[in-house]
Amino acid sequence: MPKLKTRKAAAKRFRATGTGKIVRRKAFKNHLLEHKSADKKRNMSKMVIVDERDADNVRLMLPYL
Repeated sequence: MPKLKTRKAAAKRFRATGTGKIVRRKAFKNHLLEHKSADKKRNMSKMVIVDERDADNVRLMLPYL
């Protein structure tokens, strides 16, 4: 059986927790930050668990996660 290829774009965006869940970065923290409050920006800095409906697709992209 040949080795499976990892989707490199997905590998840069997702990682696994110790319990096997997948975490991702939040959106809207790249630019246009001047008008956003510090509270909002701080909250967007945190990692969040990928929704269970999307987790299966991410796992297909990252076979060795």
